[in-house]
Amino acid sequence: MKQSIDIKTPYMTLGQLLKETAIIGSGGQAKWFLKETTVLVNGEPDDRRGRKLYPGDTIEVEDNGSFFIRSNQETTD
Repeated sequence: MKQSIDIKTPYMTLGQLLKETAIIGSGGQAKWFLKETTVLVNGEPDDRRGRKLYPGDTIEVEDNGSFFIRSNQETTD
């Protein structure tokens, strides 16, 4: 089952997703983690911690689960 990740900005990076979901403890661990672990973004392997993730993207992290990016932008009148 995919876990939904709500973002309030137009995008988040792959490194931010890993930190927010507690897969890694700090942003500095992202580069090492992505070299050692298979991560699929929309079904394609990706190891760039700066990869921009947009609403609608699906991320699968080996041994850690699947995630779906959703927009949670607040509207102001």
